Order: sequence, then structure tokens, then C-alpha cells
Amino acid sequence: MIHISEIGQIFREEYGRSVAVLVRVLGSIDAAEDAVQDAFTEAVARWPDAGLPPSPAGWIITTARNRAIDRLRREASGREKLAQVAVLRGDEPGDEPEGIEVDTVEDNQLRLIFTCCHPALNRAAQVALTLKLLGGLSTAEIAHAFLVPEPTMGQRLVRAKGKIRDARIPYRVPSGAELPERLKSVLAVVYLVFNEGYAASSGAGLVREDLCREAVRLGRLIMELMPDEPEAKGLLALMLLLNARRAARTTPDGGLVLLADQDRSLWDRDQIAEGQLLVRQCLKRNQPGPYQLQAAINAVHSDAAQPADTDWRQILVLYGQLLAIEPTPVVALNRAVALAEVEGPAAGLAAVDVLELGSYYLFHAVRADLLRRLGRNKEAVAAYRAAQERTNNAAERDFLEGRVRALTTTGRGPAAPTSDDPHGR
Repeated sequence: MIHISEIGQIFREEYGRSVAVLVRVLGSIDAAEDAVQDAFTEAVARWPDAGLPPSPAGWIITTARNRAIDRLRREASGREKLAQVAVLRGDEPGDEPEGIEVDTVEDNQLRLIFTCCHPALNRAAQVALTLKLLGGLSTAEIAHAFLVPEPTMGQRLVRAKGKIRDARIPYRVPSGAELPERLKSVLAVVYLVFNEGYAASSGAGLVREDLCREAVRLGRLIMELMPDEPEAKGLLALMLLLNARRAARTTPDGGLVLLADQDRSLWDRDQIAEGQLLVRQCLKRNQPGPYQLQAAINAVHSDAAQPADTDWRQILVLYGQLLAIEPTPVVALNRAVALAEVEGPAAGLAAVDVLELGSYYLFHAVRADLLRRLGRNKEAVAAYRAAQERTNNAAERDFLEGRVRALTTTGRGPAAPTSDDPHGR
């Protein structure tokens, strides 16, 4: 017997791949999503009794294709739709609906990313739509990532899909001069997918390994496609260096472990070595960008055998460079964490208190920790509570509750953490 929750996990892992395959053969995002949803509805009805098929992903794609055939047959009123039914019935891998271009990069998900990152869509819509289609994230999860209300994000997704449909945006990887203009959006998409996997915005677990793996895989593909783009290399380096710590970030029962408390023997040295090599290659290019600088920051952390060995002054300098080219409140919050390690918690708190990030739970969590380190425990408890109210992840809420208990039962919190960013990761 398979439990419904297991089917839900398969849905999260396979949704993006399935939609990408179906978009390629159907030529329609809405039709692909409908077909995949139909397939998972059938899986929920059949799998609990019948058990998992040998290849759940293959079963979903085949069933989705069959549901699409059924839907097209019901709706077919002209030669074009009937021809599409005929193509869908073919089993040969080379069968392609007319008008769908075959590119040299044979990866359906990469095609779908570039489709969603077409310049006809604004940046926010590009990233949100790709997170929905490639990562299988819910509208609520994407809204959390963007710090906007869920209804706003729902409208944004509907408009984005309508724009692709009405403008007949092609489903392909662009070539030549088109590639650079799309790169920034594509990299943002991949990084947000990774972040959702590395620090899930909702659910019981802190980490979604499927999204981390997928983001790293897509990062490799993009770097292979654009080997001369230093930011593509920087993003892959950043993800590898962060992903190398994944095994040490949680306790056996799923609790959050801050960077300062992690067992560094669990860090993946192969990923660290690869990430550091990529950072060195980026430094030789001397074309710094946001992802390369973040990768350099994490390379400094990976050099420290113990937390006390961390070169916080170098990290603070790097965050200063990052803030100069990407002057956002979140980057400023990260810099404030490093500033507190170099100049003390009072300096860090002063830098935090000028930021307008009231809806961002990590703003309150960082502020709470700095207040605690200054002995302002009552204010720290209020800030920890504010952070709890703004996260939907159970592991993060439990961690914050532990901080509150430590302050309210003993009057003293745990030792001050050292972290490369507000996540303490």
C-alpha cells in the first residue's frame, strides 16, 4: 500500500519534468498542466491499491499524454487539432508537432525555462512562472519567495501564461544574440529554485533535496550552454558550495542546525573543491557579478576548518562589493550579519534597524539574535515571536521557539551564532 503523502512527494519531484515534456509535444502550457494534473488525479485513485508502477515518472508522462489525447478528441473540430492527436499517439521519440523547434540542447526543462524567460514577460512573471512549471511550487510558496500576497501571485501567473499563449512565444532555447539578454532571468529562476529546496518556504522539512538537485543540474546545463558567461559559472559555484553543507544543516529528526554548530566533517568536500575551483576561474576573469561575489563569500566560509577560523573581515568586504552592485535590503541584511561579527552586535543592529523588511521573517530573526547578544532579552523574545509568525516552515518555527524558551526559562540564550547570511546556513 502506498500512502497519499508518498504520491504527493512524487508529484513535487516529477511535476516539472512532466510538464516540460508535455509542453514540448502539446505546444501549450495550460494543456500540459491540465494533462499532468489529470494524470496525478488518476494516480491518487489507482496507486494506493495497485502500488507504485516500476517507473512513476514514466507512468505519469504516458498517462498525461493519454489524457491529452482524450481531451483533444473531445474538443477536436478542425484539421490542426486532429493532426495533433495523431502526433500524440505516435511512440517514436522523434515525433514532434509541427511548429515545435528541435534545438541542439536536448533538455525539455531548459527549453521551458527559456520560454518562460522570454523578454515579452516582465522579470517577476518570468521567475514566478518558471518556479511554478519547473519546480512544481504552489502559488503560495512562490508568493512567499517574492514577499507578495498569494492572490497577487496568482494573477501574475495567469497573466504570464496568457502572454505566452497570445504572443505565440516559441518553446526553444534561443541562440546567438538572444542568449545574453535572457541569462539574468534564467539564473534568477535557477537560484530561486535552489533556495526553495535549500530552505523550504513551507512544510515540515527544512530541505527539499529534489529541488536542490534539479537546480544544480540546470546550473550545469546553463554553464555548458554559455561557458563564457562568468555569472553562470558563479551561480553553479554558489549552489555547489551551499549544497555541500546540506547533510550538516539538520539534526536526525529534521531540526535546523546553524552554520556555527554544524559538523563540518559532514560537508561534501568534492562539491566544495569543485565550487572553489569555479570561484578561482571567475576571479581570473575579473568581471564580478552578484552570483560570483556570493560564491566567493561562501568559498571563504568553506576554507574555515572551525567557525572561529572564519575570515569575517574578508566576508564583510565582499558583502560591501555585493551591496554596491546589488543594493537591495536583503543584501544589506546579510552584510549586517557580517558587520556584527567584525564590529559587534550593536553595529549590526544599527545596520538592521534602518532596513524596511518588516514582512521578511529573517529580518526579525537576525534582529532578535542581535538583541539577545546585547542582553535585551525582552525585545529579543518579541522579535523571535515576530519571526515565527512570518515563516511557514515547521523546522524554522521550532528553532525559533527553542530560542524563545532559552530566553524565557533561563534568561540567557544560546551562544551567538556565526553565519554567512541570515539563514545561518
